[in-house]
Amino acid sequence: MTTIHVAGGVGVAPTEMAAYDAALADANLHNYNLITVSSVIPAEGELAVVDEAPDLGPAGNRLTVVQSKVVVGPDSETDKIATGIGWATGPGPGLFYEAHGTDPTRVETDIRRGLDAGCELREWTITDRDVALSTVEPREGSYTAAVMLAAYGESEPMF
Repeated sequence: MTTIHVAGGVGVAPTEMAAYDAALADANLHNYNLITVSSVIPAEGELAVVDEAPDLGPAGNRLTVVQSKVVVGPDSETDKIATGIGWATGPGPGLFYEAHGTDPTRVETDIRRGLDAGCELREWTITDRDVALSTVEPREGSYTAAVMLAAYGESEPMF
């Protein structure tokens, strides 16, 4: 079985991209070229929710991920940002759904509703569902980012 690591992070920096990079670093997924895919979990995938991803290979490799992110600017007036990934699994393939926003409860509700809709489209046996969120209070005067990623297996060389 291939392990799919689910990890989140937050970051604060002087630019939008730097805040995103800092959030990826918080999840230990900043040294890869991320290849974002939609939301199907292969039947062979085994999920592991972790505080930060383990070493998944050399820096510069490509890494397949499902990703949810949110970044707000230095003038943001929101009290909180949240991003998350939910999953529905069973003995066969499963689904990831992502959402982000300024209300963590709403983000989780949106993810669960999306999973319900996605499961209704498929004739799969789904026995387990869960959600992981990454939340942070934006820092005034800086960009603030939150990410949640599901990283599929090990990274692979670019060439």
